[in-house]
Amino acid sequence: MAVAVAEESPRQPEIVELVAQLDAYLGGLYPAESNHLLAIEALAAPDVRFFVARQDGRAVGCGALRQDREGWGEVKRIYVHPAARGARVGVLLVERIEAAARGAGCTHLRLETGIHQPEALGLFRRAGFVERGPFADYPLDPLSVYMEKAL
Repeated sequence: MAVAVAEESPRQPEIVELVAQLDAYLGGLYPAESNHLLAIEALAAPDVRFFVARQDGRAVGCGALRQDREGWGEVKRIYVHPAARGARVGVLLVERIEAAARGAGCTHLRLETGIHQPEALGLFRRAGFVERGPFADYPLDPLSVYMEKAL
């Protein structure tokens, strides 16, 4: 079944539920101080573009692009519902976020993810991201992996 990715509001009830699933998943992997999450209202801010992957009209994944004033973008809140994993939903989300970042004139995409997420690390590495040190206001955290891709 085809998956479509489009920019949408994160304030929709099914998206709030999807983000809550992501929060619960990450809360099971990392202590609170290692979870650098954007809340729904932050995902609706003017400097953030939020994307939803839908399969047969049902939200099966999400992700966001936060644009920094310095000219780079940050990938935030990538999540694929377990029932949709293996269908390239994550790849489609990352490609859509990258296209939006290029369109906005971003020079780089950056992200922070965790060491206990091998699928996410593989997804980002296959998409061309390479490891780097902490950026912006992220602290050095042994449970975090910081990555970047030149656009």
